[in-house]
Amino acid sequence: MKTIIVDDDPFSSFLTESMLRLENFSEQVMTFSSAEETLDFLKQDINENAPQVIFLDLNMPTMNGWQFLQALKPHESALSNNCNVFILSSSINSAEQNMAKDHAIVKGFISKPLTENHIDKIKHDFCHVA
Repeated sequence: MKTIIVDDDPFSSFLTESMLRLENFSEQVMTFSSAEETLDFLKQDINENAPQVIFLDLNMPTMNGWQFLQALKPHESALSNNCNVFILSSSINSAEQNMAKDHAIVKGFISKPLTENHIDKIKHDFCHVA
């Protein structure tokens, strides 16, 4: 399984990646510090580069998480079968949680930090991994 972390905060990315590795969540974890960089990578070859899971921060400069999701809209059909986006945010704003429901590719809204329980639930509900 391939996982992408999109977060401009290096400490937060480090914690998320460390937890994923500790829990043997994914064989390949890639971290991007900007949504634009992630989008460029995915668009190079959407079928080959698409991960099974994307952990997406919302509050980033230049292109935020919502803008990233909008930019992915034309590619949702290619991604929808096996790519699950989880918003990983320090925000607990219920309006943002409701906005996440407007994007079919978004499967969950997780308040930072990512925990073992979050990972177990994602494995069970979306990745079909025991």
